Amino acid sequence: MKTEEEIRKNAIHDIALKMMIAARTAPKGKGIDNMVISCADEKTIASISAKMMELVDKRGWPHSFARDAENILAAPYMLLLGSKINPMRLKICDMCGFENCDEKDKHPDIPCVFNTGDLGIAIGSAVSVAMDNRVDNRIMYTVGQAVKEMNLLGEDVKIIYGIPLSVSSKNPFFDRKPF
Repeated sequence: MKTEEEIRKNAIHDIALKMMIAARTAPKGKGIDNMVISCADEKTIASISAKMMELVDKRGWPHSFARDAENILAAPYMLLLGSKINPMRLKICDMCGFENCDEKDKHPDIPCVFNTGDLGIAIGSAVSVAMDNRVDNRIMYTVGQAVKEMNLLGEDVKIIYGIPLSVSSKNPFFDRKPF
């Protein structure tokens, strides 16, 4: 006989894998996939948490980073979802603020709105899987900033979010201490 506590971590991992599939299969502008998706384990989560604390201490980043750095340690797994910046080359758009993609290319760190939109849709698909399976989660940009600094998803991934996952009697990612 196995108790729920014994299978919890494996169950969260299985849901994380399904979340990755949901993010990958989410619709993408013009069918172009710029997504990079990874699942961090406890060791990687601890490294990300340490980097978040470093950013607070050395760069004066907001205390919300410190709060979230502590908070993610409650997660045995955490999804990392990012997008490369790759303009869609539409004939009529200018939603990024530039006249066309050639002008936007002169500013390579400014995302194409379709890259961020696709990432948002993928994140929504992923968290819907977590919700359907009653896995606690929260979308965190703070995690993404540390992951970007650490270059964990690659140098060309510029927009990143983290989604820590947990199963407990109370979602540890909400009703957190104020910063």
